[in-house]
Amino acid sequence: MSSRTTSLTYLVLLALAVAAPFLGLYPVFGMKLLCFALFACAFNLLLGFTGLLSFGHAAFFGGAAYITGWFVKALGWTPELGVLAGLLTGALLGLVVGLIAIRRQGIYFAMITLALAQVVFFIALQAPFTGGEDGLQGVPRGALFGVFSLADDLTLYYVVLAVFAACFLAILRIVTSPFGQVLKMIRENEPRAISLGYEVDRYKLMAFVLSAALAGLAGGMKTVVMGFASLSDVHWSMSGEVILMSLLGGVGTFFGPVLGSTIVIGLQNLLADKVGAWVTVIIGVIFVICVLSFRKGMVGEWLAWRERQRTST
Repeated sequence: MSSRTTSLTYLVLLALAVAAPFLGLYPVFGMKLLCFALFACAFNLLLGFTGLLSFGHAAFFGGAAYITGWFVKALGWTPELGVLAGLLTGALLGLVVGLIAIRRQGIYFAMITLALAQVVFFIALQAPFTGGEDGLQGVPRGALFGVFSLADDLTLYYVVLAVFAACFLAILRIVTSPFGQVLKMIRENEPRAISLGYEVDRYKLMAFVLSAALAGLAGGMKTVVMGFASLSDVHWSMSGEVILMSLLGGVGTFFGPVLGSTIVIGLQNLLADKVGAWVTVIIGVIFVICVLSFRKGMVGEWLAWRERQRTST
């Protein structure tokens, strides 16, 4: 698509998101969608545009969720400072994990991230401030900058939407910048990037930290929205879910993770009360069907079809 058409599409989608609460969307559900969409976009920055498959992104999402909740509940911080603390937590964890894992490639890289994420899960289970198996409950929303109360769902929805839109634009800018072009080159042909003199490990580490920081931001916002942080936020299955979201929508596309997260969270919300634990099986079957039918993801296949149409005319 042309840049003008793409920009118009994003503006239409933003307008729909702004109007969604007045069109019947429950604001809390909408905020949950936005938080997980940001999480998926953060993961896609690493996998889709750098070519690094992490099995441990739940550590950044869940670790930041706990830190945000603790600072807001125990220390009385305002929500924006708590979320900022979550973002910094994600970045710091990403730096530590990245420094250890980035020197390995392929399945070895993925397994190292998974192992280190399990360390974070164990800390969340055993640390005194996390609430153990009960999680961190009763996190207040507070007031933005100590002035604007976030108790109203609609007010908080537009705050979360603004943060998501800003992060989406930031990811768009990162990927289209010279730095982003280097990341794509590393994804496509790492030996060539090395032969051209690029310090590949440094670029991969920067991408890893950026992705972890954005995942931490998503986790922090999720805690403020839902009022709790639980072990499911740092469980390995959360890492699997974000991989599923990205692959379903289309890895390496900008809107694919947003669509994928909307489908997964929407199905979980729709089917949870009807089929219980079977919702995981149903989503798994849908994922298998989509992978077999849409090898590039839904958005990826649509873009590929548009490109074939353009070149054939």
